[in-house]
Amino acid sequence: MNQQTLRFALIGNEYQARKSMAIQRILNYLREKAAEVYIDRTYYEFLTSTQQLDIWCSGVFEDSDFESDFVISLGGDGTFLKAADRVGHRGIPILGVNMGRLGFLADVLPSEIETALDEIYSGDYRLEAHSVIKIEVDGETLEGSPYALNDIALLKRDNASMISVRCSINGQFLVTYQADGLIISTPTGSTAYNLSNGGPIIVPSANNLCLSAVAPHSLNIRPIVINDDCVIDLEVESRNHNFLAAIDGRSEKLREGTKIRIRKAPYKVNIVKQRSTHYFSTLRDKLMWGADTR
Repeated sequence: MNQQTLRFALIGNEYQARKSMAIQRILNYLREKAAEVYIDRTYYEFLTSTQQLDIWCSGVFEDSDFESDFVISLGGDGTFLKAADRVGHRGIPILGVNMGRLGFLADVLPSEIETALDEIYSGDYRLEAHSVIKIEVDGETLEGSPYALNDIALLKRDNASMISVRCSINGQFLVTYQADGLIISTPTGSTAYNLSNGGPIIVPSANNLCLSAVAPHSLNIRPIVINDDCVIDLEVESRNHNFLAAIDGRSEKLREGTKIRIRKAPYKVNIVKQRSTHYFSTLRDKLMWGADTR
């Protein structure tokens, strides 16, 4: 890899100034390596206009209109999810630099940037393939992407009463959830919304999905883990006749009676991992397992 001219696409968080401080270190490193560097236009304008930084790059791009060998996500897990959506089915590996707080996806610290890039150039890194799920709706049109790396949640709107979600798996009726919502998460998303609702943690390599109710009316309702090749069919009843579908946090309003199908997407997202990082140690550190705060 040392002999190649690598192309990098940079996607960053343009809302918090402190999250842009590592960009100069990354650009200086890549410039020394004679890399081609392309920056998302919105992020580039934030850096140059709002932050008044002198930014070097090979060009700018919009939306998913880029080709690169690697994508670097600068921000938190939310920024990483947006980057993953823009990469889509192309399989471009994504390196997540954590400029936020609790980062499971963006797990490279700013102090580790040069080390992580050294590993990319030496080829001494790991790629983790993470499953993606897709939502299909009958009779409605989604405004955004139907794919989610973390989760898809059906939720009540505003302060409306709880919704009823009739759920079938592979054509077999499971249960009608009476709840504020229902989360369908991938193993990647098991440590996100699913975890905060009492769902189980699933290792990223597992071929599973998890269904977790949000504030269920019945205490007997518990999360259920299923194979990720299952097809999940859902129908929602709501007192105000509509509800939200949150696709990795991107909300879409849907009408009551819309038939929804969720299944595994035909592609995976490749995440660059440093050789020194391991899932269980990351999990232990992020969740502070075993920490004595006395």
